[in-house]
Amino acid sequence: MKIAVLKETRSGETRVAATPETVKKFTALGAAVTVQSGAGEAARFADADYSAAGAEISPSAADAAQSADLVIKVLAPSSEELRVVSRGSKLIAILSPFNDPDSIGSYARLGVDAMAMDLMPRITRAQSMDVLSSQSNLAGYKAVIDAAAYYGRALPMMMTAAGTIAAAKVFIMGAGVAGLQAIATARRLGAVVSATDVRFAAKEQVESLGATFVTVDEEAMKEAETEGGYAKEMSEDFQKRQAEFVAEHIKKQDIVITTALIPGRPAPRLVSADMVHGMKAGSVVVDLAVEAGGNVELSRAGEAIETGGVTILGFKNVPGRLAADASSLYARNIYNFVSAFYDKETNVFVADPEDAIIKGIALTRDGAVVHPAFEEVKAEAPPAAAEPETLDLDATNEAAPEDAPDVSSPPKE
Repeated sequence: MKIAVLKETRSGETRVAATPETVKKFTALGAAVTVQSGAGEAARFADADYSAAGAEISPSAADAAQSADLVIKVLAPSSEELRVVSRGSKLIAILSPFNDPDSIGSYARLGVDAMAMDLMPRITRAQSMDVLSSQSNLAGYKAVIDAAAYYGRALPMMMTAAGTIAAAKVFIMGAGVAGLQAIATARRLGAVVSATDVRFAAKEQVESLGATFVTVDEEAMKEAETEGGYAKEMSEDFQKRQAEFVAEHIKKQDIVITTALIPGRPAPRLVSADMVHGMKAGSVVVDLAVEAGGNVELSRAGEAIETGGVTILGFKNVPGRLAADASSLYARNIYNFVSAFYDKETNVFVADPEDAIIKGIALTRDGAVVHPAFEEVKAEAPPAAAEPETLDLDATNEAAPEDAPDVSSPPKE
């Protein structure tokens, strides 16, 4: 079986879908691995490292993907990249289908079996394959580090002969994977931390990390979690009362980090412009949901801005700001998934359509849309077309094709 590792072409994407560590593991299974030249450069993995691990280095995406059984990437391919994927190949990546449902029809039309790692079901057997958790963990950590870098004061309390410096007050909004890591990191740096979330189960998790849990209505929270462990959208009454409560709490904070997301929908608006303007000069707000519309009214994707003395950070691809670690964790998620369905006797990846994991992430199979969440796409998917001419895409991370769909997906909480 041949596995192709393609270089990411989207501007600002620094991660890679396989590392020399996972290449060595794939070859130990019996698979042949081909890596596009330069695929790991932004994450500090050289072609020589991949070669030493047993991979073949190809000069272009087209060469790497030729006759590949599995094509693995970090983000979904652009329309140009998709044309180098052979009919019948399995594409494994963060495909963000809710953000770009039209791409699903393209996978079906081109005969590519697409599997969205970001739809991995949250079941015990799939924990080691959960890319959203692994990337969110790093995002939560980096959010605190970024905030500390822009905050003009120390985070921990310091007692000196010249006087005492008070500890910074940090407020985390959303206590999923990213939020909990942000809490833990801020606590390690000595800040006084408080947090909120609409899920009642988060209260115990927040308090176990030494932070204070704040909310306006604990009873309403008990009904605010799905069976899959994600947050539901709250009632208008709860949102109004919570907003008033949070507005008063935010006024006293030095750093606010927002992480709240609702799968398949725009990020909920948690922090209004008035709330930001009510904060002290020198305060910092970090919006980890900026790529999904943002939790903060004034945040701008990809920018650090200052308004009224308050700095708002809206960095894109926060996990990618820790490229080596983010790539290592993502690559392990991919390996854990592939190895779980790899038949060592026949050297074939066997994706059982009845398996709960495959059911959760498979978008297309044999030219048809198979995921139940995209029935409308299934009905509209055009019939399979002849395989297009293969293109030579030796792309770089510095520029993405203009028609590349926006598939960057922040952590799901």
